[in-house]
Amino acid sequence: MTARIPCTIVTGFLGAGKTTLIRHLLEHADGRRLAVIVNEFGDVGIDAEILRGCGIPACDEADIVELANGCLCCTVADDFVPAVDALLARTPPPDHILIETSGLALPKPLVQAFHWPAIRNRVTVDGVVAVVDGAALAEGRVAADLAALAAQRAADQALDHDDLVEEVFDDQLACADLVVLTKADLLDEAGLARARAAVERALPRAVGIVTSTAGRIDPAVLLGLGLGTEDDIANRPTRHDAEEGHDHDDFDSIVLDLPELSAPADLAARVTRLCARPDVLRAKGFAAIAGKPMRLLVQAVGPRVSHHFDRAWGEAEPRQGRLVVIGLKGFDQSAAAEALAG
Repeated sequence: MTARIPCTIVTGFLGAGKTTLIRHLLEHADGRRLAVIVNEFGDVGIDAEILRGCGIPACDEADIVELANGCLCCTVADDFVPAVDALLARTPPPDHILIETSGLALPKPLVQAFHWPAIRNRVTVDGVVAVVDGAALAEGRVAADLAALAAQRAADQALDHDDLVEEVFDDQLACADLVVLTKADLLDEAGLARARAAVERALPRAVGIVTSTAGRIDPAVLLGLGLGTEDDIANRPTRHDAEEGHDHDDFDSIVLDLPELSAPADLAARVTRLCARPDVLRAKGFAAIAGKPMRLLVQAVGPRVSHHFDRAWGEAEPRQGRLVVIGLKGFDQSAAAEALAG
């Protein structure tokens, strides 16, 4: 019997640093053939674009499979199994598959999918890695602007859960084999201790916790765990175990076009203004800057906005920027567009 190909599931809330971590793994593959399945919430796969524009010689675009506008934990049969089939059909097949879930996904249904007859003898869950925002946790939040989110939830009768952000966070940690505490460079010793303590309180069992800055971590720490997590998933209770299924009606997303801008600071100011809205959770995308041949990538969570030039625009590629905005259900999309437009 052919050995099953290991898969690492990378889960974590919006803006925690999953894509940055995966990019680092691709940059330090050390001859290992890595493939990536990227799941997005929304119509435009910005995270897949980030990875495809990484410029890493060993990173073949065909090894990056994008599943947009559908959470993997909800669309296993329609999306995940065919994606795995496509990667395994490659010659040669990958040595390891990285699966980046959307920030809204619950990892347990995805782990359970590894029991599906179509793939159970060909792949196995090497481990589930939960990426958490250390800077936010140090301030007593699991995401940016948590107080504003709590106020919005209290005012919105359409939301199903009183603590939807915390529920997602708890369920992601409940399935974790390893926790990566990101943005360690933003924390002093006391802040790091607070963040670690917050994770330890939320973990239902003993799980290793490691820290990371800008996704930098030895791949040997994350890959090759050999845990076969699918065989232990029944021992990882979550808040949603009693549900026959779940949806993400608590969240909405829109895609906004960005005109060519004068400078990176112009984009950062617009995105900062947009993310100051209490009903906006996350923004990510790219823009064209006048006189610059490179595409500017931007990511934002609450007040934290980062940007850098990631790759050159293609000769036949329109210099059209796009920004995906993810917010709470029913968020004011017109106001968000106005905030971005300035």
